[in-house]
Amino acid sequence: MSEVLVLVDHVDGKVRKPTLELLTIARRLGEPSAVFIGDAGAADGVAETVKKYGAEKVYVVDDAEIKGYLVAPKAEVLQQLVEKTSAAAVLIPSSAEGKEVGARLAVKTKSGLITDAVDVQEGPVTTQSVFAGNYTVQAKITQGTPIITVKPNSAAPEEAAGAGTVEQFAPSISDSAKKAKIVASQARKASGRPELTEAAIVVSGGRGTGGNFEEVEGFADSLGAAVGASRAAVDSGWKPHAFQVGQTGKVVSPQLYVANGISGAIQHRAGMQTSKTIIAVNKDDEAPIFELVDFGVVGDLHTVLPAATEEITKRKG
Repeated sequence: MSEVLVLVDHVDGKVRKPTLELLTIARRLGEPSAVFIGDAGAADGVAETVKKYGAEKVYVVDDAEIKGYLVAPKAEVLQQLVEKTSAAAVLIPSSAEGKEVGARLAVKTKSGLITDAVDVQEGPVTTQSVFAGNYTVQAKITQGTPIITVKPNSAAPEEAAGAGTVEQFAPSISDSAKKAKIVASQARKASGRPELTEAAIVVSGGRGTGGNFEEVEGFADSLGAAVGASRAAVDSGWKPHAFQVGQTGKVVSPQLYVANGISGAIQHRAGMQTSKTIIAVNKDDEAPIFELVDFGVVGDLHTVLPAATEEITKRKG
């Protein structure tokens, strides 16, 4: 059975949920092999995690030589592993960095690339939402090694014991891959809420909040959800751009998306249309968002959300 390479998404050696989702998907396509690029001292912990989700091999690449550079070295690492293993496919988390790594890898291996897949089945055949969310398409790469970036929450992580055999891999990184170096970085302030693009539940607010996100945030916290915002709310200065959901913001695909005071313009829909279940609260019963939702509430969010938060809190005990 051919290997399917999965790039491990991690923070200081702590494996993030999208990696477990990708390993679950990889088992549909072949034999999952995790690729960990990071501190070699964290490799054992990473291997213990990923083998629980089916990783038969774990390629460990010590990033001491490439830490601090942009994504080009990671693309070269994957290129060399593709050549070494004759991989059946490469799965990468569909973050901004992941899509750039995928694009560079596609060029280096003369392969096709599919980004922002929301499902991957045997073939591999992918499902995507395209043209600002107006169409759902199925696609298949016809040249080279299929390289696919997959949105978070596209699959439920399923445990399946793998061998988790660790193999140290020492790539040869070219000088050209080290031409862009990070000279400064600043960690984002922790909010205590899930990362927006990875959250299973997202609660967003728009122009209808009037700039008061207190009810939106309270409702989100009762559900353990991430908080998002529409472009109108961001442009008004009510929330930073990092909160924006939409075509020019972040694209999310949670199990549940709750839109509050958001009209449902195509710009916003493009960023959340692949959510599994969509609920909207809006006092305008003709708002375009209601064309998209599974459940709609016509009412003032400043009245509806506190009542919903109170009920959820009461039921949680």
